[in-house]
Amino acid sequence: MLRLTAKHLIWLKILFHLIGLVPLLLLVWSVQTGRAGGDPVQYIIHFTGMGALNALVATLLVSPIAKALKWGVLLQTRRLVGLYVFAYASLHIVAFLSLDLLFAWELFFSEVVKRPYIVLGAMAYLIISALAITSFKALMRKLGRRWQTLHSGIYLVGLLAPIHFYWSVKSEVIEPTLYLVGLILLLLWRLPRQKKTTLVGQ
Repeated sequence: MLRLTAKHLIWLKILFHLIGLVPLLLLVWSVQTGRAGGDPVQYIIHFTGMGALNALVATLLVSPIAKALKWGVLLQTRRLVGLYVFAYASLHIVAFLSLDLLFAWELFFSEVVKRPYIVLGAMAYLIISALAITSFKALMRKLGRRWQTLHSGIYLVGLLAPIHFYWSVKSEVIEPTLYLVGLILLLLWRLPRQKKTTLVGQ
């Protein structure tokens, strides 16, 4: 069985950075070369939203995989992967507000009323933002036990995000259904095995 040690940590982080950044470079290339489909704005919004969702799945998988394979060093990548959830989610929201709504706030509030999935997405983003902000060691020490309670919010995000995705599509519900079912199963798998759950671990 492959063993991971502390000397592999830097390579793991480099790998995860590449996995997180290369898709964004491909997104820029696709938009600039006209390969973003007939509606580049919706392509960007969907792409960044899927990036956030995939990063969320990866974050939730870190602890179970580390425990199953006895790769303790893998746990030290949780904060890195979790911050990519925040990064992609931020790009997703900025793209929606700037490219789709053109910062028309009256239109935004009317969209919220008509499309409740926006509220779920906003709730998930607020939790993710709180987790990202409090992921640094100084704040972890300051919050003490409250830090762990706060970071248990990742479970709620794990439900809100796929529901947001499911409600946002008008057709082709197979993909969002798979994400919803998969994340529910993943959360159920984690719950009995892990008392401590973090989005952005040490």
